[in-house]
Order: sequence, then structure tokens, then C-alpha cells
Amino acid sequence: MVTLPSSWLTPPHEYTLLPFWFWNDALDEAELIRQMADFEAHGVYGFVIHPRVGLPRDIGWMSDRLLHFMRVAVTEARRRDMLVWLYDEGMYPSGSSSGQVVAANPTHQCRCLAKVDLNPHSSSPFHPLNPLTHLVATFERAGGQRIAIVDRPVDAVIRGLHYIGEGPAEDEPPAADLLNPDAVAAFIRLVYDRYAESLGDAFGTTIRAIFTDEPGLLGRCRERNVWPGTTGILDHVNAYLGYDFTPHLPALWYDDEPDAARYRADYTRAVLHRLETTYYRQLSDWCAAHGVALAGHPGRGDDLDLLRYFHIPGQDLVWRWVLPGPTALEGPESTQGKCGSSAALHLGRRRNSNECFGAYGHGFTWEEMKWLVDWCFVRGVNLLYPHAFYYSMRGPRRDERPPDVGPHSPWWDDYWSFADYCRRLCWLNAEARQVCRIAILCGSADLPWDAAKVCFQHQRDFNYLELRHLWEDAEVSAKGVSLGGMEYAAFIVDGLNALPPPAQPALATLCAAGRVIRWGDGGADLPPGALTAATPEALLAALERLTPPDVVVAPPTPDLRCRHVRHDGAHYYLFSNEGVTPLRTTLAVSAQGQRTWLDPLHVTAEGIPADAPLDLELPPTTLRVLRVTPGP
Repeated sequence: MVTLPSSWLTPPHEYTLLPFWFWNDALDEAELIRQMADFEAHGVYGFVIHPRVGLPRDIGWMSDRLLHFMRVAVTEARRRDMLVWLYDEGMYPSGSSSGQVVAANPTHQCRCLAKVDLNPHSSSPFHPLNPLTHLVATFERAGGQRIAIVDRPVDAVIRGLHYIGEGPAEDEPPAADLLNPDAVAAFIRLVYDRYAESLGDAFGTTIRAIFTDEPGLLGRCRERNVWPGTTGILDHVNAYLGYDFTPHLPALWYDDEPDAARYRADYTRAVLHRLETTYYRQLSDWCAAHGVALAGHPGRGDDLDLLRYFHIPGQDLVWRWVLPGPTALEGPESTQGKCGSSAALHLGRRRNSNECFGAYGHGFTWEEMKWLVDWCFVRGVNLLYPHAFYYSMRGPRRDERPPDVGPHSPWWDDYWSFADYCRRLCWLNAEARQVCRIAILCGSADLPWDAAKVCFQHQRDFNYLELRHLWEDAEVSAKGVSLGGMEYAAFIVDGLNALPPPAQPALATLCAAGRVIRWGDGGADLPPGALTAATPEALLAALERLTPPDVVVAPPTPDLRCRHVRHDGAHYYLFSNEGVTPLRTTLAVSAQGQRTWLDPLHVTAEGIPADAPLDLELPPTTLRVLRVTPGP
């Protein structure tokens, strides 16, 4: 008889799905409570309160009425032992408090660097058009062209909470300057401090986190040909880069400037670093001081370094950017599952998350939803924010970033089994320890995906390892790297164009030990001893010399994904079919012992005789778990 952990059979409510609950119409206390009871009856034991476009104007952002309804929901959640995340913006992107930051202080409006063409026949200096516009520098380019670079307010907004008339046109509040620490401090006062005053007695118990959503350097910018900036930005850029960037400003606009691509990349790195210090660090410190987690996600799916400020690192599957086929493994968005789980692992965070299904459209199917959550689980994600459960579907609300994937969906009657399935796999990913010996070295963002694709298609699991760990907190020796409970023995370099000087000693040690494999051509020069792999076969052979395969399949099955974790002495292998046709193969795994196939959706278990082959048949959109326990 197979004995399974009680948490597998009945996963703790802590690992529930946490849907975005769109509060998008006139709110009613009884209806809020009714919908929460409906969530609970269908296996959903928490939610993110997300004020959304469609609210009436008498329920404004951070108004007493809105906070009253939040209090109603939090009180009912406490009674039902449900979890609540708060959302920090009146729509998105975060950081402007639905225009209140700029309303309180117009100098906190989002700013930019802009180029102004000067009359080549005029010798008069540039005069600002208004007091909020500042001259940064002037240049004379080849051919006598004269330009000025100015720091000025930019026409940038965020999405608003209220329809204009009956919609679908929306308010567009002005975006705040997130590179200005004073503007961000104002945002914190208007939102975070107000939450603490109104709902702080539930912090750390019912309310576990505050969600910040893809803060943007230029908000939703309605201008073109501008770059993110703030007054005095060059002082920060110069200090961060270690050289005077001023002479290279024209490279931001002109391709014919020397090394234009390099200087654009340098400027982008510098302003993102500024965003870390002005925005993410302030929010992270506030949350830590108030007993709640900072949750949410940055603006791009491969922003790895920004995740260090999240107590629950996260990313965002949206706009059908990831689907069965090439996008599952190719392009920046294909890295986001491993981005979030790798960050959490190396930063010592228990949970990592994904906001999923947003704007996948009315044609979104249950099969696509199941495929996407499996895509997340096999990459180590252990918290999901379904986007979204709609409070109301009235009028234009139905078409606002559809679909509703909860109470208004065709699968709601049977949703409890899906919710239990997700809770079960979130529990396993959160509580178990990953078994993995391969790391793909990377910078702070722009995570490589080409070598990752080879690893995925040949069942060689890996994590992204940000270079800064090599000198900040990892133990490095000729045997490899120890970090976050992981022991990495093989390291892939894929397209790294710059190797920070502090990383050089660790890289020299790893290269000298023959543990670094350069994938393909190009990139920065590596220390002596690095291997080179120009083909998938060469890469796999090099990996095999450094760490034996954990899973071997015959015949080769490129649509099969795998993840190996250990929990309470047992090994669990997650196998997922990411293709669109059934797969059939035979497996060999490194773990030895009693073997059991688990179906996490239907909660069945099937023992495998010791002398039987590990044959695997997986239809599309299916995940199975192989459990191996000690014993004959």
C-alpha cells in the first residue's frame, strides 16, 4: 500500500491560488462576502484586492469608502482563515497613487531626457521653455548639427480607476518620477502608510503581503524618442558607471555615434540601478519594518537583479507571450519562470510567484490554463496569482484585459480540483529542495535562453546564477559553487558581454578547474581553462563530464520537461509534456528505491514493480510526478 504525505493529499491552505480580485464596479458588502464564500467553496482560500477600472467615482483610490470595503473583506477573510494581499496602486503601473503623488507636488511628475534640435544658424544659447525644463548639455555633431539635451517633465500616465462616461475610455492620471526618492516617499505616505493606519492590525496574519506591479521608468509614456531621467540623473549615472557619461549623451539618440549600443546599455543599467535605490529598496524596507512581504514583479520577465528587493520574488505571464511552441523556450519572456525561482532560491526566500493568464483573451481555454501552470511548476514556481476574478462583468468590464478565469468562466463548477492541484504542486515546490548541479551564469537582466533551451529539451535542469553572487555570498572552489543550499558543479556562459571585475577571481577558479562552458561564439573573454561548446551535442557532452545526467530518456523527447526535488527523504520527479502531441518514452532516474507514479490532478497513486521499466505516456497539458522512496 502506498503511503503519501498528508500535505500531498490535503495541501495546506497557505499554498492556495491568490487570484487578482478585480473590484471594478459599485461595491456592496453582502456581495463581497458572497463572492468570498464562493471562492472558498471552489478551493480558493485567498486573494489580491485589486481596485480596477470600473469603480464609481465615489469610491476613489485610497478614499475612506474604498478602505471601508477593504476592511469588510479583511474582516471576513480573518473569519474564514483566508489570506489577503493588498495591491499598491489604483490600476498600474505602480508608484503614482492614481495621480495623487503629482497632485500633491507637481515637481514629482515623471521626467525624461529629451533631445532638442537647435537652429544651426543661431549662436544664441538654449533657453528652457518653462521653469521645470533644465538644460543638461549642448553638442555640435558632424556636419554642424547642433542639439541640446534637456531634463524635463514627460507626458506619461498610468491607467486609471474610472471610466469616462460609460467607458471604455478611462481616466489617465499622471505618472510620478520613480527615480526621485522624494516622489517615492510621497507614494509610500499616500498608500503604504495609509494601509498601515487603516488595516495594519491584520498585517502579518490575514494580510501577508503588498503587491507592487511593474513600476515603469516612464510610466505609460505618450511621447517617443525620450529616455528615462530625473533632475540630476547624470550625477548618479557617472558615479555608477565610473566615468563621465556626458560626452556620450548623443549616443542615446544617434546610431552613428561611436559605440552607441554600448553607451545605451550602460545608461540603461545605471538608471535601473537608480530605480533599485529610489523605489524597490524603500518599499522593501517599509514592508520588512511593518511585518508584511513585498510581493509583485518588475517590468520585464528577465529582470533578475531587481528581485532581490522582493520578499516574494515574482514575474508575469501576460499577453500570450508564452504558449506551446517556440515562445515556451525562446525569447526573454521564456526565462521568467526560472528567473523568479532562481532568485528565490539564491536569496533564501521560501516563495516565488507568477501573475498568470492576464490578457490571454476571451478565447483562452482550460487546456491553455493548465499548460501555463505546468510551465510554471516544472520551473519551480510555487505561488500563482490568476489574472483575474472579476467582481463584475457589466458593460465594458467584460473586455478589460480578459478573460475572467474564475467565477465567470466555463470551468468554474469544477474549479476546486484545479485549485487543489495547484495548491498541491505549490506545496511541493515550496517545501522540497531542488536537486540540480547546473547553473547558467548571467548578469542582472537580459537572461540568456539559447543554452537554456538545449538544457530543457534534454532534461538537464538548471538555475540562473547572477554573477554578483560569486563575490557577495557564494562559496567558490575548484569543486564548484555553494549557494542557497545548492551545490553547482557545471557553469554555462551564454552571451555574457561584460564580466564585472569582482567576479574575475571566482571565474578564474572555476575555469581553471574546467567547470565553465562557453556556449556559442562571442561574448567577453573568459579566464584560461574555459571549455567551448558550439553545438547542442557538444554542450551536453561537456555537461555530462562534469555532472552525470539525473534523468535519461529513450528515445530522446524534446517536449518533455523535468524537475527533481527531495522532501522528507523522498525524491519527487515532475514530468510535464509541453508539446501539442502525446509523448511516449522510457526513463531512467538517478534516485533508487520504491517507485510510485502520482497523478496530482486526480490524486491517484500507482506503484511500479521493482523490475518494471519506467515507461511514461503523457498527453499534452499533462504533468505526472514520480515518487522514489528508500527501500527495496
